[in-house]
Amino acid sequence: MNTMTPEVTRESLPSILLVDDDEVLRERLATAIRARGYEVRTAGSAEEAMREATRDSPEMAVLDLRMPGGSGLEILRELRRQDPSTRVLMLTGYGSIATAVEAVREGAVGYLPKPADADEILAALNGTNTAKEKGIETPSLARAEWEHIQRVLTDCGGNISEAARRLGIHRRSLQRKLHKYPPAR
Repeated sequence: MNTMTPEVTRESLPSILLVDDDEVLRERLATAIRARGYEVRTAGSAEEAMREATRDSPEMAVLDLRMPGGSGLEILRELRRQDPSTRVLMLTGYGSIATAVEAVREGAVGYLPKPADADEILAALNGTNTAKEKGIETPSLARAEWEHIQRVLTDCGGNISEAARRLGIHRRSLQRKLHKYPPAR
């Protein structure tokens, strides 16, 4: 037995708190990360996440940016207040430069768009694969517009008339935009 090389055990790998309101995605990621030897606790809401973090502060956390009842940024702030050494990664289906900058300013180690797999998440948390290394490209104007429309439509609960009012465009114009396929990045 070689005593020079430390053996990686379940106890030596950090614990991860995985927070996402999408139960299927959350449990799929949790299973995949557990299979890689990490201790994973899950939460489906900001309130549940804070209960878990208060019970036992995680070394790492993966947070969905947008959830009902509280944002991932609020959880990030609280986790960093409780334990500044917690490494936090933000996940979102609604990527934007403004939220990425805010997450990093608040102390997140990274920011990944959904869908992200377990290997991408662990690489980002461990600092082995940054956005600069991956060459993440700036979205086209058409893609940024489409993502913004989807975000506003989600905020309006799918109500096209309300979304059109908030966007300052005619309802029929919004309907035409919604019938198009999402633009490529």
